Amino acid sequence: MNHFKLSLRMLHRDWRAGELNVLLLALIIAVSGIATVGFFADRVESALARESNQLLGADLLVISSQPLPEQYADEAQRLGLSVSSLTKLASMISNGDSNLLTEIKSVTEGYPLRGRVHLANQSAQASATQAEIREADGIPQLGAIWVDEKAMTRLDLKVGDVVDVGVTQLTVTELVVREPDHSVGFINMGPRAMINAADLEKTGLIQEGSRVAYQLLIAGEPHAVQQFRDWAKPQLTKAQRMEGIRDARPEIKAALERSEKFLSLAALASVVLAAAAIALAVRRFTQRHLDGCAVMRSLGASQRQLFYLYVYYFVALGVIASSIGCLLGFAAQQILTHWLTGLVETELPWPNWLPAVQGLLVGMVLLLGFALPPVLNLRSVPALRVLRRDIGLSNAHSIAGYLLGLAALSLLFIWKAQDLKLGLYIVMGFIAAIAIFGGLGWLLIRLLSSLRHQAGGAWRYGLASIRRRAVSSVLQAVALGLGLMALLVLTLIQDDLIDDWHTSLPPDAPNHFLVNIQADQLQPLQEFFQQHALEPPQMHPMVRGRLIKINGKEVSAEDYADDLHAERHIRREFNLTWADELGSDNQVVQGAWWENGTQKAELSIEEGIAKTIRVKLGDELTYDIAGSHFSAKITSMRKIDWDTFRVNFFVVVPPGLLENYPASYITSFYVPPTEIHRVHELVKAFPNILVVDVATVINQVQQMIQQVSQAIEFVFVFTLLAGFAVLYAAIAATQDERIYEAAIFRALGARREQLSRAWAAEFVILGGLSGLFASAGASALGYVIGKHVLHLNYTFNPWIWAVGVSIGVAGVLIAGLLGTRSALSSPPLLTLRKIG
Repeated sequence: MNHFKLSLRMLHRDWRAGELNVLLLALIIAVSGIATVGFFADRVESALARESNQLLGADLLVISSQPLPEQYADEAQRLGLSVSSLTKLASMISNGDSNLLTEIKSVTEGYPLRGRVHLANQSAQASATQAEIREADGIPQLGAIWVDEKAMTRLDLKVGDVVDVGVTQLTVTELVVREPDHSVGFINMGPRAMINAADLEKTGLIQEGSRVAYQLLIAGEPHAVQQFRDWAKPQLTKAQRMEGIRDARPEIKAALERSEKFLSLAALASVVLAAAAIALAVRRFTQRHLDGCAVMRSLGASQRQLFYLYVYYFVALGVIASSIGCLLGFAAQQILTHWLTGLVETELPWPNWLPAVQGLLVGMVLLLGFALPPVLNLRSVPALRVLRRDIGLSNAHSIAGYLLGLAALSLLFIWKAQDLKLGLYIVMGFIAAIAIFGGLGWLLIRLLSSLRHQAGGAWRYGLASIRRRAVSSVLQAVALGLGLMALLVLTLIQDDLIDDWHTSLPPDAPNHFLVNIQADQLQPLQEFFQQHALEPPQMHPMVRGRLIKINGKEVSAEDYADDLHAERHIRREFNLTWADELGSDNQVVQGAWWENGTQKAELSIEEGIAKTIRVKLGDELTYDIAGSHFSAKITSMRKIDWDTFRVNFFVVVPPGLLENYPASYITSFYVPPTEIHRVHELVKAFPNILVVDVATVINQVQQMIQQVSQAIEFVFVFTLLAGFAVLYAAIAATQDERIYEAAIFRALGARREQLSRAWAAEFVILGGLSGLFASAGASALGYVIGKHVLHLNYTFNPWIWAVGVSIGVAGVLIAGLLGTRSALSSPPLLTLRKIG
């Protein structure tokens, strides 16, 4: 207790004396930057997830082929979650002599729990103007049925018509334009209708053997949804499964995961800058406390007592500074959240408390990780230093201590990345950068020092000063280089990688799919597009087959009972196609694509599905296609960029192998909003073709990309502030030495202008080295992250070298000159008296 009280007194004394200015500022800025990123990322990710869940109609679905037990709804309600039920089945709807197979969805009150059903006046079918579309304020009334455009067109319906549904009759009251949980796949994409759940039993449609899908929709606070998921998972039977937005929508899953990685990168940049600033600030703090420790040693203080004093000292400092940083971070993100909300018209939910805890932990780990080596060395300051000021600090624990700090920083990287692969890439990249920058910096300093005799006066002094402080100069150059590298990497990610993401999903990305095109309709369909001034799309043949054998051994869904995802793939039919050339959004990752004109029985499979069904290169797959068997060996595996929303297939074979099997065609194309009426005309001209509208999903993903881009821009502001902290700490680290140096030179007759020019030369050299290190590291790390983590194309940018070196030189020069003004203005006599 006495040690703790004394530590607090020492902390209070140093605080009032201004001894902690650099360290405190570095830590507060570091923690506030990290906390801001944490709070802001938490709110943005929650908003993205919530908006994405609108495409699902809920936060979580429990799906079954049998009626679900009441225990699921009861448990969800006990946890304070909202629930609603949905039942899907396919049946005929009749209007007079016209019949149409339709997907009927019966819903209960509260549907949908996320998003809204959009309805339109029947006149909107022709004009489709936004003014005629409205949000539904409930579900269909008893005796009513809402139908979509396909059903309205093919049955020639209008509002008020009565249709036969099973053994009952229902009145058409609304035209459905959009539903939040409308599937974007190619299954059940036919006409749709919605009825009240209370009318389902009256229809008599559910009989023994009917294929019905039962869904329980759940929505609420994320932690409660997760509690329900954890509770329900062991309760599920083979006929039941749970789906969140990531499970049901692969394209949204990809966008969400990539957005989280972008935001994690922004947070990691702040962590890097924090570590560099704190390391430099603690080094200065240690130098300034040598005399105090020597006095305490001369008065009988033991090494153990000194150790505890400074451990308590730094713990108290860390708690205070981290708390201030978290409060500032919360206030800053709140201001910018209002700004962002106004820009993108998105309501961001309130953040949880976890980012504050993370900020406190990050601040404490960073401070103690880099303060421990000096603390271990301070306790061993000899008492003789009281009489001999030339006795310095022992470095016995420096290497081991800084390795501990580096290990702590590495764990922070992995933790903040929330992705082991991304975290390890960052850790290895920065460890390699530290080693390479340190060795290269030492060699460059030695090389430049050998040229100082050929340089002018100011440059000669600057080179000599760097050579004299070689270790300190290398440490500053590496720290500044790492900080600037983090800023440049973030800039590269923002400018190049996000631009590539935008390019992968351009404004004219396909927003409609045509399914079930017959061979004799290919020419008339091409003519339709030409007549209506639309770009004729490429038609892709599609043959449906069920996988029945792998390497001659029969397979069944029971073989994959431990993997529900694989089991569903085995139960359903695969879409196969043939092609001569590899698609532009496909990349062969294993094996080789076939030569044109080959007649070999080979196939190319998407790497994800290959992993799911556990097949590899050389395996032979056998499919049942309309009662006939087709076999081929896997000769290549492909990675598909699903973000493009173009037509893609899991399995592709060479031309000439599947042409004799029954095939239909599929295509995707873009329709501008002003030409949407052309789709209605196409439906009338080709009533058998399924038109799949994915414009809603496209718009959602594009909005998410825009939101993530803006979020990173805001986060970059705080990372930039942390970069200024690194500069400030680097200049302040040599402040005392420069004051003494300036006093001696001025006592010998040097003018302030001469010292200023000499130091400017030193800062230019130091900034140039830092910029050189940062540019090289940013180019390498940007490539690795873009290629192997974010899976985006990285284009080498030669301007990054010019920008990096220029920013390094300008930043260090300006900060150095501003930071050394007090050293030049200190009276030489007063400084020399202190030395004496």
